[in-house]
Amino acid sequence: MAQALLFEIGVEELPSSFVDAALVALPDLLRNKLLALRVTHGEVRSLGTPRRLAVLVHDVADAQSDVDEEVVGPPETAAFKDGKPTKAAEAFAQKLGVALDAIAVKELTAAQAKKPGRYVVGRRVEKGKPSIELLGSALGEVAGAIPFRKSMRWGAGEVAFGRPVQWLVALLDGRVIDLVFAGITSGRASRGHRFLSPASIEIARADEYEARMREAHVIVDRSAREAVMMERVVAAATQMGGKADLDPALIRDNASLVEEAHVVVGSFDPKYLELPAAVIRAAARGHQKYFVVQKGDSADELLPGYLAVANTAQKPQNVALGNDRVMRARMADAKFFFDEDKKQEQEARIEKLSGIVFHNRLGTVREKVDRLRLLVTYLCEKLGLDAVVTKHAQRATELAKNDLVSLMVGEFPELQGIMGRVYAKHAGEAAETCDAVRDHYAPIGADGPIALGDVSRVVALADRIDTLVGCFAIGLQPTGTADPYALRRATIGALRTLLESADARYASLELLACCTYAYAGFSGKKLDFSEVETVAKLGEFMTERLRGLLESKSGRAAADAVLAGHAFVRGKISLPILHPAYAAAKAKALGDIIADKAPWLEKARTVAKRLSGISKEAKPELVSKSDLSKPTDQAIVDLVRELDDKTKSLVDEASVRTALQAMGTLAEQVEKIFVETLVNDPADSSTPKRLALLSYGAHCMLRIADFSRLA
Repeated sequence: MAQALLFEIGVEELPSSFVDAALVALPDLLRNKLLALRVTHGEVRSLGTPRRLAVLVHDVADAQSDVDEEVVGPPETAAFKDGKPTKAAEAFAQKLGVALDAIAVKELTAAQAKKPGRYVVGRRVEKGKPSIELLGSALGEVAGAIPFRKSMRWGAGEVAFGRPVQWLVALLDGRVIDLVFAGITSGRASRGHRFLSPASIEIARADEYEARMREAHVIVDRSAREAVMMERVVAAATQMGGKADLDPALIRDNASLVEEAHVVVGSFDPKYLELPAAVIRAAARGHQKYFVVQKGDSADELLPGYLAVANTAQKPQNVALGNDRVMRARMADAKFFFDEDKKQEQEARIEKLSGIVFHNRLGTVREKVDRLRLLVTYLCEKLGLDAVVTKHAQRATELAKNDLVSLMVGEFPELQGIMGRVYAKHAGEAAETCDAVRDHYAPIGADGPIALGDVSRVVALADRIDTLVGCFAIGLQPTGTADPYALRRATIGALRTLLESADARYASLELLACCTYAYAGFSGKKLDFSEVETVAKLGEFMTERLRGLLESKSGRAAADAVLAGHAFVRGKISLPILHPAYAAAKAKALGDIIADKAPWLEKARTVAKRLSGISKEAKPELVSKSDLSKPTDQAIVDLVRELDDKTKSLVDEASVRTALQAMGTLAEQVEKIFVETLVNDPADSSTPKRLALLSYGAHCMLRIADFSRLA
């Protein structure tokens, strides 16, 4: 008969991040343990709050599965000597729990043993034990394996856990599972909400757990607890005449800080609404984790109130008074910082940047700003941006890092860029310049929007390129999971800016050429790698990041084929990373062709492999018909010339699709020519020219992708 299994570990309050990590890990820990025990089961659910971590397993078998299997032992030569069993044979029989005469020698194939040959075999027959006898030690091991960023010891210090363990509940249906962990013996007594239902609660059966806890003001299902919390937050904001500012991180943290969410409405002096909304939001979120309330859909218009998620409904007016005192102090500090910062001249802040070290080998932030100004000017020139845009971009680079020396950003680092825009606007700077100061950090996060407008984009690109080139030049490229300078994020940000700009000028920008120009800005610094070495390393690193972006949009096959190809135009070979947007267009078009299962793709793969072999022996050359002798050569010339024409300018999906259509025709006809013609005819004097032409055709195919990579 299937039963429900409940295991609850009661603890002192855990930090929200500890709760979230444990709830993710618990199901797999228990599944693996039950699998090893041969105990079948159904759904495994993790449940928990700051005071408890629990797991509920449905349909747990009464007993572990029986075993009846043939086991392979040592080779015959090790098990028997002179016809008599050795200690190896005796140990094998003892392991199986059978007599020596119950084992036999059997000829086994390589599939049955490590090496083919004669081995001792025997049958292991084992009756499954009752699950309740096995679960105690298993649950103790699961509890000890729960990962915490930091653990602590208490009492005798024999067990390390996220926080001291206070009680254990372990039930298989209605029966208590015997176990001891951290000096605590399991039982059926849990505890309710610390304030609203502090008495001990007897859990009669495992499947009653959630309902009994809810009666005691504890919602153990995290998603259900979050839903209740958000329902109350939204209702409170509506009652105030506004909308709650629902930040996902704030929702996540609050849901893991309470056992039952209660919302306390607080307020602050309306005079503080003179502060930028971002400042009020930062002050409220900070350590307090309060939700601010917007007037409507605008994030810049707030009401003089906030919503605090509390773990108790007792005396909410007292909680509000305490919260208001804290909020009032935070607002007063922010107002002081804001007023003092506005007194500072922009140029004075620029000079103060000389006191902030960007990196001890790459100089100060002021030096970085000087490099950015030159790099932005270069980018504007390459993009063909007009003098007005260039002027605004140059000014934006001068001001972009100014808020790093402000009091406000010193208190709220998350307001970098945001406060820079506020102070630039206060100083009367152009709107485009102010927006670029804020947006040069975009995109923020993997899915954040890229910077909008040419001024913001070129400053954002320049900032990332300068950081990447400088760090790679002194050997700071990421290794494994370590990336202390967020270079992966910087690379993805630069690539996404080029890929998502929807502007042909950004697509045509040569990324590695920009890196080469940026390297010159570090003149006078002691660098570990030369310009060529640095750009080469960056090219490889950027290509891997580009691969991830292309795979997410077009699939792995298309991404691999495109990135393995190269452009061969005007005698020069270049890599896809030079123009990421071009590579993205190729991957998108090829991905669609692969998804449609175009019949010519297999032929293209075969042709690409054959041409690849030829291209290694012959120098690519677009020869004329008069240089060749065989009748089929004329068709080859026409095909290669058409493919050359169609693949010279692959700058968007439309041009790539046109080239792919030509590729389909070429693949079918060239395959036919390979079958009917000896292209590498040693008796034909024009063979070298034919091979050179086919080699050129191979490079034309590579302009799209390396079709030989397609499975």
